Amino acid sequence: MATIGLDKLYYAEITEDEIGNESYGTPKQLAKAISADLSVELNEATLYADDGMAEAVKEFKSGTLSLGVDDIGHDVAAALVGATLDSNGVLISGSNDCSKYVAVGFRAKKSNGKYKYYWLYRVLFGTPATNLATKGDSISFNTPTIEGTIFRRNKIDGKNNHPWKAEVTESATNTEIIRNWYTEVYEPTYGDTSGGGAAVQSGGATTLVETTQPTQGNTEGDSTNTDEEDIGREEILDDEIPL
Repeated sequence: MATIGLDKLYYAEITEDEIGNESYGTPKQLAKAISADLSVELNEATLYADDGMAEAVKEFKSGTLSLGVDDIGHDVAAALVGATLDSNGVLISGSNDCSKYVAVGFRAKKSNGKYKYYWLYRVLFGTPATNLATKGDSISFNTPTIEGTIFRRNKIDGKNNHPWKAEVTESATNTEIIRNWYTEVYEPTYGDTSGGGAAVQSGGATTLVETTQPTQGNTEGDSTNTDEEDIGREEILDDEIPL
């Protein structure tokens, strides 16, 4: 379904442990959103056999996120691209500045009034582009654009995948997920019960992530029959039951 709006653009700083697994900080507002363009590059391979295409593979390689925003504050610029605020609050950009990996979240309004929510798990931004112009006979707004590269995250999820994006459309079954979407970066959880969930993309594949926890008693031990139960079942099946 078509989207007609974009807002709530947030970022969360990333810290990594000794093997590179990510931990996410508390999400903060990046700016007021004007536009968000997301494109994906795939690794592709095709196998030909018996004079025809037998198999094809398409996997996520990387992506590009281009954001149009109203303004980029000094604190945000320091967090995203490694610029430094001096003792007077002046933003200093240096040749040795290093951009920092962050997660990026936003939501898009659909034509039916519902919102679709996103988290990109690992993004590295470059220095924002600035467009300036003198004032003429008419007033026109010039706003900054910032472009980043999207990576899959290092930390694996419950299915041993490396997710790069999570997305979900609000519904009556996922109100708790939506309520907490900007409280913390969404972490994939997998279960056997039905309920609302977010679609998590990893390597080009989309997996529905269930968020309802298994009910008490629905554990692996409860679902596995004991030897006595198996024997009893076999005895019933072997008995001749008169019609």
